[in-house]
Amino acid sequence: MKKNYQAMQENKIDRRYFIKTMGAAAASGIVLGTPLFGQEKQTPEIKTNIDDFMKVPKTKDTLPGRFPGKVVKVTDPESMVDNVRNAEVINAMFENGLSKLTSKNLRESFDLFFNRDDIVGIKVNPVGSPFINTSPELTESVIKWLTEAGLPKKNIIIWDRFDYMLADAGFTKERFPGIGIEGLQTMDEEGNSWRDANGDHISRDQFDMDWYYYAQGVFGKNVRGYKDDEFYLNQHVFNHEYSYYGKLLTKKLTKIINLAAYKNTGNGISMATKNMGYGAVCNTGRLHSPLFFMVNVEVLAAPPVRDKMVLNITDGIRGQYDGGPGANAQFIYPNHSLYFATDPFALDMICHNEMTAKREQMGIEVNKHPRFSEYLHYAEKLGLGIADVNKIELVRV
Repeated sequence: MKKNYQAMQENKIDRRYFIKTMGAAAASGIVLGTPLFGQEKQTPEIKTNIDDFMKVPKTKDTLPGRFPGKVVKVTDPESMVDNVRNAEVINAMFENGLSKLTSKNLRESFDLFFNRDDIVGIKVNPVGSPFINTSPELTESVIKWLTEAGLPKKNIIIWDRFDYMLADAGFTKERFPGIGIEGLQTMDEEGNSWRDANGDHISRDQFDMDWYYYAQGVFGKNVRGYKDDEFYLNQHVFNHEYSYYGKLLTKKLTKIINLAAYKNTGNGISMATKNMGYGAVCNTGRLHSPLFFMVNVEVLAAPPVRDKMVLNITDGIRGQYDGGPGANAQFIYPNHSLYFATDPFALDMICHNEMTAKREQMGIEVNKHPRFSEYLHYAEKLGLGIADVNKIELVRV
């Protein structure tokens, strides 16, 4: 939350290209994917600051957005042939899906969500590149829509938590000229340390000390999956009870488009809500075991996310039904679909049920315990979205 809330209503990218494997990432203090302990029973009785978020008055753009409970799925088998994405087909799918969601043409759809002074952040998921990440082709379609409607390129920023991952996934200034590309966390110029010569985290000033997600008694210390507290700190910037929001979200962006990838995380999914829940804040590794999926709701409930994230698209041209959220080639398959919603919780419920069915179809032992989807119903209780499948309108194209 905002600490004073009651009173308020890099040259550097290409030099990091060498970090391309899990081993290299781990050497720099990165633990990719979801540790197995994230699948344990969660402990939602932990005190957080969700109530403070919910006290903030809503706006016309507050989740679940303009179309609560509506999900559009567009499928075209020509979107990927012989494991190669077809950008022209994907663009047609994007335009069709957006129009079906809004019942308006492209220009009218733009005006529904944006004005031409907005600073629009496109949150991508680069984890698992080049196989199961948000595709540059879909991102190009989104940018084409925005710029043709009159939004200047300088007002568009592709972003994620780690800048080097963006480069690895093809989100470079060469491919996206004139578009901003930013990571909330960065490394030194040599690309081998997250901290400066004094031991201070280089990215510390990129997080807003006034906006945070608080989990009482959950420290970034002795975190399972990390060899020691220093190793954890390299990746997470802080190791106490607070996860701070990036200044990019709190001070710069006025609107957010969330472009998730279509993949599992254990018996749950790592799609629209997780792309933002674990991408908007630092100091997240500590949250997996005690709260995990609940984070996908409570981080999104903060005004810097819930009042700005006006559109969610899940890139399901490829899917991965096991071994996620990092890429695991044996479980990747052509899914040929894009999913559209303003309501990320309705979107994730549809995709969760699809993923469960796919896992069963492929002979994966499936645990259907409610903990893998109850966070979506929690969001509905908070008024942030629709999770009851009987209330969700699924439009298939």
